Amino acid sequence: MKLTGNTIFITGGGSGIGRGLAEAFHKLGNKVIISGRSKERLEDTIQANPGMSAVELNIQDPASVNSVAQHLMNEYPDLNVLFNNAGVYTPEDPTGLVDDDTLVQTVTTNLLGPIRMAAALQEHLKSKKEAYIINTTSILGFVPVAQGAVYSATKAALHSYTLTQRYILKDTSVKVLEIAPPLVQTQMINYDANAMPLTAFIEETMKVLGTDTNEVLVESAKMYRNNPGPNENILVNQVNDMMSGK
Repeated sequence: MKLTGNTIFITGGGSGIGRGLAEAFHKLGNKVIISGRSKERLEDTIQANPGMSAVELNIQDPASVNSVAQHLMNEYPDLNVLFNNAGVYTPEDPTGLVDDDTLVQTVTTNLLGPIRMAAALQEHLKSKKEAYIINTTSILGFVPVAQGAVYSATKAALHSYTLTQRYILKDTSVKVLEIAPPLVQTQMINYDANAMPLTAFIEETMKVLGTDTNEVLVESAKMYRNNPGPNENILVNQVNDMMSGK
């Protein structure tokens, strides 16, 4: 990916990985627009990064998605990068009992949101000489955990959708990339001490983004990405046993 000279829209850019990536691209001189539901977080981010812009977005609401997409095309006609980063993770009952509100919120935010956002901006991006759709999935899409079963399933589904999206757009100017982070120290997982420090993740991710790869993986994520196959349950069971203290 070309790391400079872009106009980039990042969903979920007010905190965590989204903010880290937004700031990294901003420092390289790109025009960066972030979005999210928390006006306070957005304001804090753009005040800390003069020249960065923000727009409120409810990624769960199709009307909000379409409204923001139209605003972006009107106000930032050079927009050439969509970064689908917004996501939610709510710890689940490992016995398999599912809270319906959590289920709907997780699926709508993590899967339907990126699909809708890409659909709303796809034709605009295709009009650019060089454009990108970047989807943030997770290693949990490849090695799911019982305490985040629905979250893991949404990330697996987004990975699948990314593969077909890449195929659909292969003869256009739009390249489709996927970032599959390991556990990273953000408020999403309450800054788990065993997770990768955010600064280190952003630094390594930016280096990989600067290559021509379709899948952006830090070194610690690769073993999980490579797990799917006939015996994938072995590592899945090991990880879940470790998390449950067995």
